[in-house]
Amino acid sequence: MPRHLIVNADDFGASPGVNRGILECHRRGIVTSASLMVTGRAAAEAVAMSRDCPGLSLGLHWDVVGEDEREFDDEDLAAVREEFARQLEGFERLAGRMPTHIDSHRHFHRKRHLRPLFRELAGGLGLPLRDEPPVRYVGGFYAQWEWKVTNLEYVGVSFLEKMLREEVGEGWTEFSCHPGYPGKDYRSVYDREREVEVRTLTEPRIRAAVERQGILLRSYAELRGAGPAE
Repeated sequence: MPRHLIVNADDFGASPGVNRGILECHRRGIVTSASLMVTGRAAAEAVAMSRDCPGLSLGLHWDVVGEDEREFDDEDLAAVREEFARQLEGFERLAGRMPTHIDSHRHFHRKRHLRPLFRELAGGLGLPLRDEPPVRYVGGFYAQWEWKVTNLEYVGVSFLEKMLREEVGEGWTEFSCHPGYPGKDYRSVYDREREVEVRTLTEPRIRAAVERQGILLRSYAELRGAGPAE
């Protein structure tokens, strides 16, 4: 059975530097999909830039906290539903089409009390939801497993090569990533790590490892077009 790998870049639209890094990783590296943060200050720019990259799938990165820890009561399911509809409408207005998939900033949708609602929302749209079948989600490519404590080993070339060897099984797998470039217009606890991710995701050794392992790089758009046996 083939091994399909989606490499999805989160936070598209957060800033010009993040946009530039994600598109570089698509053009020169292994990123196949991105998730648009419609709450980001550079969301319109992200969509405009992505039009030159028709092979890049574009999903919705649902966001209620951003980087400034704004308040949102996620126990209020009616408010969650309303905010989802608002951001989906914003995505369609910017992109002129539906997203290819759904995920969320800081994995909010994976909270126990929110997961059933997001399954309903994504299922009603016929869209894949992160960490739900048929795609196995792997989020190990990340450099801050302790808040504000950076360990660049986990976004290095050797570590990603290991993930490609050990974490991509038969069927469909998603690796998430957060590439980008720092900028004065964007403050984030995850900042210089993004630039290291760009270097790793565009490193020729990684492309060679993908080919050596017989992994097929795919996008969320391709998942939606695949048959059930694929």
